[in-house]
Amino acid sequence: MLSRVLKLRSGRISVGLLSVILLLAILGPHIAPYDPLAKSDLVFGGSSGAHWFGTDYLGRDLLSRLLAGATISVLGSVEVAIIALVAGAVPGVLSVYLGRTFEWLSLRLIDTLIALPFLVFAVAITALLGNGIPQAMFTVGFLVAPMFYRVTRAATLSVAQSQYVEAAVLAGASVGWVVRKHVLLKVLPPMTATLANAMGTGFIVVASLTFLGIGVQPPDPSWGGVLASDLNYLAYRPWAPLYAIVPILLTVWAFNLLADAIRDVSGASGRVLLADVARPLPKRKVGAA
Repeated sequence: MLSRVLKLRSGRISVGLLSVILLLAILGPHIAPYDPLAKSDLVFGGSSGAHWFGTDYLGRDLLSRLLAGATISVLGSVEVAIIALVAGAVPGVLSVYLGRTFEWLSLRLIDTLIALPFLVFAVAITALLGNGIPQAMFTVGFLVAPMFYRVTRAATLSVAQSQYVEAAVLAGASVGWVVRKHVLLKVLPPMTATLANAMGTGFIVVASLTFLGIGVQPPDPSWGGVLASDLNYLAYRPWAPLYAIVPILLTVWAFNLLADAIRDVSGASGRVLLADVARPLPKRKVGAA
């Protein structure tokens, strides 16, 4: 699939941008020219050869803080996507095969997660579990899980209702065999696009939470934290928030562009399954296999 994605201009742009951002997440703390926590007397310093992005209200180098904060910002979005994938995809498949009780309970849980106010609930649970990035990402991952649940459930239902699967079940095929041989092949293309979307969503949420001081406590650097500190001193440096806003916007745009490229190469079936995310959750028409 990657080779087909790279044939599209949108795919090449998104993969190129995300590769640069991944390198920043890996190498950022090591290539930062200064200690991101080190203070100096050069308060609100402008751009110069020594400080390319200038310094903040404590004299800290902004470029160093952005490079050091890239790691937590990117890894946080990856953690959100992985948790959402497991918490959404597995119940989505099982809801078709474990009977009416599990189906009803999983549907009601997904409806509840969709109805919850996203950031408010994340802040509340993080305050309850402790103000740390693992707790925050664990909570956000479950809130994003309905994206995966809808896609996997729609794909699994379409496979479970097909004649060739019914014939295989009548011939003695187990549920595990059907899932491995048929469901996974149907789920993977739309699931990959959903994963890219989830990482973009997770990146926004990580930036929002760190902007509020949740997950990453000041003075530790993060892109959302750098943005929050710059907003307090707009009268002195009105352009400073752009240094954090631009990489956040580019990262989210790259993830969404990648999701669109994957959707385009996945064919009509993948586009139909992705469209089911915006529709009401379908009810099962066949009994448990």
